[in-house]
Amino acid sequence: MRHLVLIAALTLTPVALAQAPSAFTPAVEATAHDLGKSLRCVVCQNQSIEESAAPLAADMRRLVRERLTAGETPEQVIAYMTDRYGNFVLLQPPLQLDTLLLWFGPLLLFAAAAWGWLAYLRPAARRDLAPAPLSDTEAAELANRLVSGGKA
Repeated sequence: MRHLVLIAALTLTPVALAQAPSAFTPAVEATAHDLGKSLRCVVCQNQSIEESAAPLAADMRRLVRERLTAGETPEQVIAYMTDRYGNFVLLQPPLQLDTLLLWFGPLLLFAAAAWGWLAYLRPAARRDLAPAPLSDTEAAELANRLVSGGKA
């Protein structure tokens, strides 16, 4: 009899778990989905946790949903995630002293490249290409060579 109960329990448990309704309400799902779009996957680094297929992104999605279900506001969830992963977890990090390079780094690189390109393409007319004038001894030697037919 005990074996029959054990077999029935092992057989029916996966079926019961598969049919269990989701613990997250549609409102929590919608809020979690919106929050997930603003949080970066720390593995993929260029995708939100909602777009990423990485296992860590799935854990982060689950964590967001659990915290929302526990009654936290979206701001509290964002604060928790930034405390845990740093400002890097935000797809749009705040403008702070430690994120200035994130915000202005591409602009600085573009400005440096444009300056280098313009310096390279600067017209030759603006450069000082005229030779230095001859000294008195060089002028005298040149005059002697011209008179003698180029022989020293």
